[in-house]
Order: sequence, then structure tokens, then C-alpha cells
Amino acid sequence: MVTTSLATPAWAQAAAANASTISAADTAWMIVATAFVLMMTIPGLALFYSGMVRKKNVLATMAQSLAAVALISILWVAFGYSLTFVGDGAWLGTLDRVFLAGMTMDSVNPLAKTIPEALFMLYQMTFAIITVALVAGAVADRMKFSAYLLFSVGWFVFVYIPLAHWVWGGGFLGAAGVLDFAGGTVVHLSAGIGGLVAAMVLGKRHGYGNDNLSPFDLSLAVIGTGLLWVGWFGFNGGSALGANARAIYAITATHLAACAGALTWGAIEWVTRRKPSVLGMISGAVAGLGTITPASGFVAPWHGIIIGIIAGAVCYWACTHLKHRFGYDDSLDVFGVHGIGGLVGTLLAGVFAVHAIGGASGLLEGNAWQLLLQVYGVAVTLIWSAGMTFVLLKVVGGFVPLRVSRDHELEGLDITQHGEALQ
Repeated sequence: MVTTSLATPAWAQAAAANASTISAADTAWMIVATAFVLMMTIPGLALFYSGMVRKKNVLATMAQSLAAVALISILWVAFGYSLTFVGDGAWLGTLDRVFLAGMTMDSVNPLAKTIPEALFMLYQMTFAIITVALVAGAVADRMKFSAYLLFSVGWFVFVYIPLAHWVWGGGFLGAAGVLDFAGGTVVHLSAGIGGLVAAMVLGKRHGYGNDNLSPFDLSLAVIGTGLLWVGWFGFNGGSALGANARAIYAITATHLAACAGALTWGAIEWVTRRKPSVLGMISGAVAGLGTITPASGFVAPWHGIIIGIIAGAVCYWACTHLKHRFGYDDSLDVFGVHGIGGLVGTLLAGVFAVHAIGGASGLLEGNAWQLLLQVYGVAVTLIWSAGMTFVLLKVVGGFVPLRVSRDHELEGLDITQHGEALQ
């Protein structure tokens, strides 16, 4: 239950007492990591997504990423940070830090005692931004911009904030022992299943399965992949919340997983289609990055290669066979890459976790219970994200149409939603 206290809460008193623990090295690294993760949405995700849509929807796709940055940043400062990371309630935090009330230059959050609280707040803001932005890829080419804005606000409030608190902010999933170092459940699985539900509620694009829906400019998507790849060093490495060996281990495992994912996806295409596509290789890289995310701070660097290989193979299957089997139009394979990757990576964290690295043992170290906990975390995330996404879409649809008209879709969202177009 959310409560507001006029007195100085106990957690804030403890934060003030811990202000002397701030480390210059940790602070410097986390400033860099924060910039890296923000770069993942703009320009990283904006270029990655816009390179894979048709020319008439490039600007509209970029506008969704830009809007997510602006909108979620303000909402995070207003109440998102407080509800997620202030207090340790099982279900939600408190409103003690609404609009950052009470935060000082020297205060720290008990969850990150060696960096200023303002920096911890900013770092976690970038995670909220990219998670909301990820969902849009599943409904690219057809969602009305006004509906996207309303849906993004609701999804941030009712999906992201609760999940982030449950896993990272002192909630019941983290307390139960579910492992998620940097967002397998909170970011990738939640966005993936949310995107799948959104794609199914909005329906297929006009011409899906018949018309040419090939990417406008894959070179943009490759550049976007590179920015995402580098940004992921801050995403996973920064989740160590300090300049330490665990951060380096996480970064190394992350890089190796991306490499293995790209090679695996490309190899499968080479065998089955005689040619490894650029789209396939960048998809494999992102699949490897998303899949290693929950495990990155709990496993040895070489585990990243194994997890990347599994990611490349399983996500390829999801984006081809699974997608075609059920016939849903997930425009940019948010579910196939991020949803399936987040699910698989969360489970694999329970298999490969090394106690000496992250303080938790996985199945290979004899702790089968950890794998069961990971299944529990996946189940809660799937049910909550899918259910709330469906409800939110129905509510938003009661106020504004969720998708553009057929004529506007055929003309393109750049012109019909924003009055602009590429020449």
C-alpha cells in the first residue's frame, strides 16, 4: 500500500547516514553508464527500429522513441522513482520522493550506497525509458500516435513500476530470491509479452503476408545495433552500481553473448537459406544481448558464449517458425527477440549462476531451487504484463482509436500523424 509520511522516514535517515560512503570512482562510472543507457533509446533504438520499417513510417517510428524519452523522464521524476525505489514494501514503494522531495546533493539510496541518490535515480530512469520504447516495435506502422502516448503512460504506471519494484526495489520477487541482474523480466520479458498482446489487439498491418513490408534502410538498423551493443555495456555493466570486477564480468559476458548470437543466427540462415542476412545477424546480436541481460552479473564471462548460442537459435525459431505458426503480426519481432530472449535468459540465470560471482548458485552448482524461483519470476511477469497490457489497450481504445485508418496506414504515418516525410 502506498503511503505518504510527513516525518522523515527511517530509510531516509539511513540514507543520510550513509552519505559518506559515496565513491568518486563509482560515481564516475555510473555517470558514463547512465549516458550509455540513454543512448540506447536515442539514437540506438530509434535507428534500429526505423531502419526496419517502410520509408513512409521512419519518422513516426523515431517519434515514438523520442516521445518515450521525454514523457517517461518527467513521469519518473514526478512519482516513478519514488514508487519504485523508495521504501521496501512488498508491492510498491512510497511517495516520499515525489518530484524528488527531500533529495539532497549528499543523499544516497540504500540500494546504491556508493553513488549520489540523484545519479541512481537518473540511471534507473533510463531503464524505464527504453522498456516503454521497446513495446512500440511490435505495433510499428499502424498505431495512432495519441493512443501510443496514452498507452505509454498507463503501461509505465501499471506494468513497469510494479515489476521494477517487485524485482529490484525491495518487492516480493526480489525478496523471494528471483535473479534478474539487469532486466530479463523487468525489461525484456515484460516489453516482449506486452508487445505481443498489443500486436494481437491492434491486428495485422494491411497487406501483411502479401505486400512488400521489407525494411527501408538496413544500414540504419546496423548503426542502431552498434549503438545498442555499446550502450548495453552500461545497461549490464552499470547494473553492478559501481566500478568493480563484477561490472567487468558482466560487460565481458554481454559482449560475448552478442557475438555468439550474431554468429549463430547467421549460421542458421546460411544453412537453411544459403545466405546469412544482415537483418539476421543484427537480430542475433540483439537476441544475445537481451538474453544475457538477467544473467550477466551472476555468471562467468565464458557462459556468455553458451547463452548467446542458445539465444541465437531459440530467438531465430521464435521469429520464424513460432511467429508463422500462430500468425501474429509483431512488426519488429519484439516478442521473438526480447520476450523470448528475456524468458530464456531469466531461466538460464538459474542454471549458470555462480555463487562466487553474484552470491547465488544455480542448477549447475547443485541448487535446483534457483531454477524453480526463476520459473516463478517468469510466470508472474508474463501474467502481469499480458493482463495489464490488454486492459490498458481496451481502456485507451475507449478514448481514442488505437490504430490509424486504413487510408492513413497506406499513406504512411509520417504524413498522417506528423505532417512530415522523407524525400
